[in-house]
Amino acid sequence: MNVLISIKPKYIEKIKEGIKTFELRKKIFKNYDKVNTIYIYSTSPIKKIVGKFSIEKIIEDHPDRLWNNYKDHFGIEKKDYFNYFKGKEKGFAIKIENLYFFRNPIEPKKVIPNFIPPQSYCFLQDEIYEII
Repeated sequence: MNVLISIKPKYIEKIKEGIKTFELRKKIFKNYDKVNTIYIYSTSPIKKIVGKFSIEKIIEDHPDRLWNNYKDHFGIEKKDYFNYFKGKEKGFAIKIENLYFFRNPIEPKKVIPNFIPPQSYCFLQDEIYEII
């Protein structure tokens, strides 16, 4: 099973730079232990699938504790972090492993029929391969 997640370009850059080694989520996908690959959809203005990674681990905890324990790995300002998790009793931090960025970002409609950018995530039936 594979998942496509939406990430803002500024955070994708922090992932590339190695500053952001955890992807943050308010909710996690069902059966995440069966997810093989997470594909990265870069939101506007890029609007393409730019890479993929696998999950090393997922940490579920209260946002305060996540921040206290892992803030140096999130690549996000404290104010933005707490605005994102405002009113939430738990958050999820996905440890990124086996990160790979496509040399040629993929136009989603070429590989996913009737593509609509996911608000948070969507499941994919097949692998997505870079066209070189």
